[in-house]
Amino acid sequence: MSLIANARMYAVDAATTATWAAFFARIAKTSGVDLTVFAHPAPAPLEDLWRRGDLGLAFICGYPFARGGFPVLPVAAPIPASGDGRPLYATHLVVRADSDIISLRESFGRRLGWTVAHSQSGFNALRTHLLASRQERGALYADSIGPLLTPRRVIDTLLANEIDIGPLDSYFYDLLLAAEPNTAARLRIVETTQPRPMPLLVASRGIDETIIARLRAALLEADSDIAMRDILARLRLSGFAALDPAAYRVLVAEADAADRAGYLQPE
Repeated sequence: MSLIANARMYAVDAATTATWAAFFARIAKTSGVDLTVFAHPAPAPLEDLWRRGDLGLAFICGYPFARGGFPVLPVAAPIPASGDGRPLYATHLVVRADSDIISLRESFGRRLGWTVAHSQSGFNALRTHLLASRQERGALYADSIGPLLTPRRVIDTLLANEIDIGPLDSYFYDLLLAAEPNTAARLRIVETTQPRPMPLLVASRGIDETIIARLRAALLEADSDIAMRDILARLRLSGFAALDPAAYRVLVAEADAADRAGYLQPE
């Protein structure tokens, strides 16, 4: 039985998409588990992907994983090479490089973009980061534009001068720096949120546990696989880590706190 693999969340461009395909091919070889890349491109809902019964390895954001409702099991979490050796990431709040916005406070009263409500980096981390200011001042932005669905759409909308500030997954930004330095140079980070657990690779709940164990072992040993090292370097990863699902509960707690405060959408 062939299982599907998907890295749409971090398919920054065609070359990076091809590198993810090479990554999954190598994991398939070292684990002995047949994996077939399944693109599922935007705007197809990621929720539809996460409900499938044939996931071998697919990225899911930590917030919907922790909230539940999808029949998936955790396999492993990636470790960004730009970090401190832990499977953590954050959200950069970015503006155009030539923007007159220097500080986050200077963005208030302008136009804010966001991705989709199930996103940690593009929605809930943004709400959490802005919550204290929102409680102090009321609505922070003249316009709140979304759902933009993907980090790429945040970038495109920002560079088209349709928003003035937006959230960008820090690992997506790492990949953008490598793949499209000219695009990255047109952006400027104003502020960065607190680190939180990375999006993780999951498998469908009905997959045999021995298969999941083989996939997990291949991921955890990827950094010691000579043939994989170049692939990991191109993906700006240092390896993968075992994860504690309980570590993701903070994402739900923070989202719930924003909900209780009446801050239902970044604005």
